[in-house]
Amino acid sequence: MATIFDTGAAPKPQSLAPDTLERVLAVGAAVLLAAVVAALVRGQAHWGEIPAIVWAHLLTIMIALVLTPTMLLRRRGDRPHRVLGTIWVVAMLATALISFGVRQTNHGGFSFIHIISAWTVIQVPIIWWSARTHNIVRHRRSVRGMVIGALLVAGFFTFPFHRLLGQWLFG
Repeated sequence: MATIFDTGAAPKPQSLAPDTLERVLAVGAAVLLAAVVAALVRGQAHWGEIPAIVWAHLLTIMIALVLTPTMLLRRRGDRPHRVLGTIWVVAMLATALISFGVRQTNHGGFSFIHIISAWTVIQVPIIWWSARTHNIVRHRRSVRGMVIGALLVAGFFTFPFHRLLGQWLFG
């Protein structure tokens, strides 16, 4: 039975087009990627001193940083989005897991940044599952949180405090 509040129309689905926040996040990821590349170029003389685990960490995070603007700005829901999204999820998970072995800057112990790694290990499967089950609202919200926290905030903290990339970029 219809009421005066029932219009009979289904609720409109949320647009899949990138919004302002996603554009800003895409730019932030691109700027962070440029800073990482610039730091690597400037630190080239010291590459041989860097442990393999740090290189693995840098490689996986660079894959995620390259894919982030692409994923946030391109068409969504099609096969390329799913394939690139799977690569992004694997890169994010690998980055987080590898980070637990990167402890040179804290005298061999875990640092505050490892909390973000633990959060990433929990959140990445949620991102993947929400996409697989077509829970677009949760997927979009989770991806935004991951980009803000695990990419941009964590990325920002790789540059100050005499950390490797900060020394190479600003030193």
